[in-house]
Amino acid sequence: MKLDEKARYAKTHEWARKEGDVLVVGISDHAQENLGDIIFVDLPQPGLNFKRGAVFGVVESVKAASDLYLPVSGKIKARNETLTSAPEKVNKDCYGEGWMITVEPENGEEFDALLSPGEYTQIAALEE
Repeated sequence: MKLDEKARYAKTHEWARKEGDVLVVGISDHAQENLGDIIFVDLPQPGLNFKRGAVFGVVESVKAASDLYLPVSGKIKARNETLTSAPEKVNKDCYGEGWMITVEPENGEEFDALLSPGEYTQIAALEE
């Protein structure tokens, strides 16, 4: 399982990484491996506000559809439009080209409360 050492993780397998004033959000390598080949990603329009833990989208694979949960409260600033025509980028590079959205966070403490890479590794290991 690959990790982004600069990211923080949610128990629901989403990650968030600070880049300037926004957080880049996607799903973890562990999540994409368990889903298998991703065939569709549905992401929200920029400008919408979500609370931490709210469903912000859906990812579908050949195995299943899975809700995406926002790891922090905030406003959607951008979504990765390339995933519409190339959802497989999530499988190939979930921390890079397979990012999903950027969020302007409402509360920095929510980011700080997310799991460190080491803590996330322990949770992911329990699921195997």
